[in-house]
Amino acid sequence: MPERLTLFLDRTRELRDLLFDEGVEFPCGGLSNCGGCAVRVVEGEVPADEEMRSVFSDAELAAGWRLGCRAAASGRVVLEIGQWQGAILTDESPLQFEPAEGLGVAIDLGTTTLVVQAVDLASGDVRAVRSALNPQAAYGADVMTRIGLDRPAELCRVIRSKLGEMVRDALCGGTAREILLAGNTVMHHLFCGVDVEPLTHAPFESPNLEERRFTAGELGWDVSGNPAAAFLPAIGGFVGSDVLCGMVAIGMLEEREPCALMDLGTNGEIVVGNRQGAVCASTAAGPAFEAGRIAMGMRAVRGAIDHVRVHGSALDCHVIGGGEARGVCGSGLVDAVAAGLDTGAIRPNGRLSNGARFPLLGDVSLSQRDIRELQLAKGAIGTGFDMLAAGRPVSRVYLAGAFGNYVDARSALRIGLVRGDPRQLTAAGNTSLRGARLLLLNPSRREEQIAGVIRRTRHVALAQDPEFMDRFGESLSFPAG
Repeated sequence: MPERLTLFLDRTRELRDLLFDEGVEFPCGGLSNCGGCAVRVVEGEVPADEEMRSVFSDAELAAGWRLGCRAAASGRVVLEIGQWQGAILTDESPLQFEPAEGLGVAIDLGTTTLVVQAVDLASGDVRAVRSALNPQAAYGADVMTRIGLDRPAELCRVIRSKLGEMVRDALCGGTAREILLAGNTVMHHLFCGVDVEPLTHAPFESPNLEERRFTAGELGWDVSGNPAAAFLPAIGGFVGSDVLCGMVAIGMLEEREPCALMDLGTNGEIVVGNRQGAVCASTAAGPAFEAGRIAMGMRAVRGAIDHVRVHGSALDCHVIGGGEARGVCGSGLVDAVAAGLDTGAIRPNGRLSNGARFPLLGDVSLSQRDIRELQLAKGAIGTGFDMLAAGRPVSRVYLAGAFGNYVDARSALRIGLVRGDPRQLTAAGNTSLRGARLLLLNPSRREEQIAGVIRRTRHVALAQDPEFMDRFGESLSFPAG
């Protein structure tokens, strides 16, 4: 039986807000054009409006299906819902540090998730961790949707307010000496109140990439000690301080042999480099790696197929939390297509061999359009990687972020997302958070390290390179096997 959520409405809160508090996302930012926030009403009254009638059939409406982003109700309602907040990737690995007194705070401001760490500067230990969904997700699952809504002041307000609550909670009444934040370029601009307009169109470059400093009071944060808060600088384009911190975390610019760091989200960010310097770029991979735009796609939460294997002629699908499969997340999507290629159900050109759908488990299946979305995403990433590597052998590929942490290396190689040997691929975890904490714990070296990354890393605007589009078209096919 599907799990049910009971909510009590009063005049102070809207149903949309309560749903978001429970982890429901609104992928199109509440524009009601995607259906990704569908909920089914079991008890209570939730009227259907015209936007819902354009998304759902009469039978679906009669069965109780409604758009969460448009839903309105009063009193008590009971809903069946497939989106539940999953585990958020943090990092508490021991790091080199310079002993100091007091507490510091490291923050990873991600497009989807937030992590705040209170750090004991004397021991280097993480005292407390707080994680949450980014409240900006209610305005769109990806950064381009959010900045396209032209509501920067509101997006700035909600993220500052949420992080202020998390910082205060993590410190448990303690006094902080300083706070460091890392995030992609859009998160940097929206948090700092910087104009995002240059990032909405080609060449997608902003003149305001530098570090921005505030006091906690200026941010509206009630934090003991009124510490300074610094949002670390971006490198270029959509390559932000999350990647800068990732490079610091893996020690890329200290390596003898070239290595790569890949953070695969809506905007796939790639860096290739070693002690001789680095080159970086972002690619508009789309949200396929997070199962966005996939008909039955969902986050890696309860009910999602997250791994697929071939056993004989059948597929063995693992469902998070067990029970009925409700959809497929990013790692499951990559596994499923790799399995389809191995069984012949999917051809190297991406076409389905039999019928219009590729069945996985129960009612969950992939359509031809779903496979095309993955082809576009992996083609963009693969082309970007090849152009940055420029024929140089890469000794190791670090896969950062949640997707990189859970995707199977063999499947990633099978679909052509990455190149090389599975043994060269390393799930690197939350390198943004780890790098921010490393910089927090080593203040005497911080300025030199940050300046070194900025100075020695060259940003390439792939979207403006004709060679990228030529090679992108050639990279859409899957490896023959």
